[in-house]
Amino acid sequence: MLPLIQFVERPGIIDLAWGHPDPDLVPVDGIRMAAARALARYGPDALAYGSPAGPGPLIGAIRNRLAETDARTPAGDEVLITGGSSPALDQVATLLADPGDVVLVESPTYHLAIRIFRDHPLRLVPVPADADGLQLDALAEAIHTIRQEGDRPRLLYTVPTHNNPMGLSMASDRRAALAALAASEGIVVVEDDAYRELSYDGPPPPSLWSLSRQPGTVVRLGTFAKSIAPGLRVGFLTADAATVSRFANGGLLDSGGGANHFAGLVVAEYMEAGDYARQISTFQDAYRAQRDAMLAALAASMPPGAAWTQPNGGYFIWVTLPPGIDASRLHPIAEANGTSFVPGSPFFLDGAGAGRSIRLAFSRYPPAKLAEAVARLAAAIR
Repeated sequence: MLPLIQFVERPGIIDLAWGHPDPDLVPVDGIRMAAARALARYGPDALAYGSPAGPGPLIGAIRNRLAETDARTPAGDEVLITGGSSPALDQVATLLADPGDVVLVESPTYHLAIRIFRDHPLRLVPVPADADGLQLDALAEAIHTIRQEGDRPRLLYTVPTHNNPMGLSMASDRRAALAALAASEGIVVVEDDAYRELSYDGPPPPSLWSLSRQPGTVVRLGTFAKSIAPGLRVGFLTADAATVSRFANGGLLDSGGGANHFAGLVVAEYMEAGDYARQISTFQDAYRAQRDAMLAALAASMPPGAAWTQPNGGYFIWVTLPPGIDASRLHPIAEANGTSFVPGSPFFLDGAGAGRSIRLAFSRYPPAKLAEAVARLAAAIR
């Protein structure tokens, strides 16, 4: 039988490599009822080619939600419905950059974004990040070096809120400064905002898009993959009206209509009924408990010399292994011991400097399984 889903269940292994939702939390019944309401309300129009920018009801629902969760509410012409963050990132690379252009990439960063940029292809230049996010001094130095070489950066990719892979967020003072620096240098910041809704210790920080004062400086990518379910393949983009118009009037959406029109209407129904806000609370409560369970297990089980991040949201904890322990050598031992992880090297452009780093996802399993997985990992290290 051909595979149905991306995740591959391996008997005997608690697999912490996958940044996927807990399947027991996915709102199957709520989506089923929202789909029925969408078909009842819109009839054949729910199954037609959609408006290129996306269905109006969903754009309206997103604007209302961002009015509650962000520092600025986008206008109607500042929102575009996408097929999720990955297709949106591919569109950004297609329409806002040319092959060979320089793209600055936060390091470490979401490893599959690197693959998307390389598909085009683009010249990728890393910019280091620390516990407070992208290092702005290093960013300014990288821009200066690139300009001395006779080139200029076109894009900057960052995951500033509850990021993948570290689970950390950019400090507030760096956010405004980054938006100002990008505006002065003529760089478009691509803000991957996938984890905004999954904030466990208070409200999320304002997006870079909301802080930017220069139109065209920030393109924010949002998604419902983490806040409802990834199989919907529905997301959104917020940018200035001219950039949104460029996307909406491009060949992709002119040919096919709006991205995932029917699924977008289902999400709109789900949001308008109040189910979305309730589901976010469900996710927050469950994932907070799962994060806390993993942090407690790390504190109880890990050998001396190990360290890890303390995320306020998202799916991930970034672990630095004890001195002398290499992640790539540990990986098969951990799998033989009944657990798995992603070694740190894929999150860096050249893989260098990540030998002792691993990413653990706490999103897919309940607390007891997470504690068992960490105990198995600690035994593998020992």
